[in-house]
Amino acid sequence: MDIPRPATNLPIEYTAQYPPATLQGSGHPAYPRPMGTFPGSPPDGLVPPPDYPGAGKASQNQAAYHPGGPTSILWMPAPPPLPHCPPGLEYLSQIDQILIHQKTELLHVLTGFETNNKFEILNNLGQRIYFAVEDTDCCTRNCCSSARPFTLRVLDNLNREVITVERPLRCDSCCFPCCLQEIEIQAPPGVPVGFVTQTWHPCLPKYTVQNEKREAVLKITGPCVPCRCCTDIDFKIKSLDERSIIGKISKRWTGLREAFTNADDFGIQFPLDLDVKMKAVMLGACFLINFMFFEEI
Repeated sequence: MDIPRPATNLPIEYTAQYPPATLQGSGHPAYPRPMGTFPGSPPDGLVPPPDYPGAGKASQNQAAYHPGGPTSILWMPAPPPLPHCPPGLEYLSQIDQILIHQKTELLHVLTGFETNNKFEILNNLGQRIYFAVEDTDCCTRNCCSSARPFTLRVLDNLNREVITVERPLRCDSCCFPCCLQEIEIQAPPGVPVGFVTQTWHPCLPKYTVQNEKREAVLKITGPCVPCRCCTDIDFKIKSLDERSIIGKISKRWTGLREAFTNADDFGIQFPLDLDVKMKAVMLGACFLINFMFFEEI
């Protein structure tokens, strides 16, 4: 099913609070293709080739990142501040897609010892928007595994923590509907902007997206994950009445790499004019889905 164009079929609870800016790069309309792919996604490791618009061009606000190879990933240019926008979320006003690449940890691959996860958060041109680092102690990581409580700190290009994602310790079984999974998103740290709570269902993953006042705003529904393998897995972002699909969170199949490591790739699509706070909440929802279903795969 195709994603509706931006500003259509949005739930009435979400009138855009911040005017959308222009997408990065030219010739990239908001939803140029069906939802089966991520339009404009850079191939081969999420690094854009030299002929991509903006690739290899640095500005005053960009810093090259060298992950150990000859190819560099550039930071997305910092947009101007927006009124009433949490600091650091201005980047999200310009994009309708996010690519999330989990870094492979050699120690975990060789020994199985659980380490703190690290994630690159990129736009559709392969420019880095944020870098996320898990902050969990060794005992919690290795005793609770994927069910562990955690704090994820999301940093911008100045190494400032602009988003904090907090997951408390909750039950990880559908047999206990009284203590289901939940995650809190703060921007800036200490100021809640939204929550994602699991909705009980015997087979399917279902979530309710809430604003800072704990008012339900959107729904997220996914397929029966154990029944899907060797393919992309889509979690649809829906309006509150679940009649309209406005976006999706996709776990991308990365081939043989998944047989040797739990490093995963995700993509998120949402309307360009969605509130930047809700875009940040979608990022938190993606992290919760990753830990619940794919951290040990």
